[in-house]
Amino acid sequence: MAKITLKGNPVQTEGNLPAVGTQAPDVKLTGVDLADKKLSSIPGKRVLNIFPSIDTGVCATSVRTFNKRATEKPNVTVINVSMDLPFALKRFCGAEGIEKALSFSGFRGDFGKQYGVTIKDGGLAGLYSRAVVVLDENGKVLHTEQVPEIGQEPNYDAALAKL
Repeated sequence: MAKITLKGNPVQTEGNLPAVGTQAPDVKLTGVDLADKKLSSIPGKRVLNIFPSIDTGVCATSVRTFNKRATEKPNVTVINVSMDLPFALKRFCGAEGIEKALSFSGFRGDFGKQYGVTIKDGGLAGLYSRAVVVLDENGKVLHTEQVPEIGQEPNYDAALAKL
């Protein structure tokens, strides 16, 4: 399990991110249209931008930043994943003009457990930690980052360099 902090206070996740070089778990996610979709059905290289809630400043910033920067690269899809309900993700992306990235909720599946990002304790228990996973076209893990402080932005440059 990963040991991270929230405003300097320690919290733990249920597990760890998939290891670089391994095959990523092919999980089910729920889209903003309420349809369930397997991760493997999304073609190309994928950047999984994982976060606690779209309604927080740092989470919103990461969605905007990855939407702008990662989708400038060919054959790349940004996939935003949180425990937010699909309605909240759709509202935010519509209001912000997030049209290049896809947004999914893990509320009906086991994404958090499979990717080791479900927070076990503290005020955000049950939500996802802030993390980034980069996958190649075949679902092989190229890069992971478990952000050590939930209120901190991910290292966009490190993730995008793997594409």
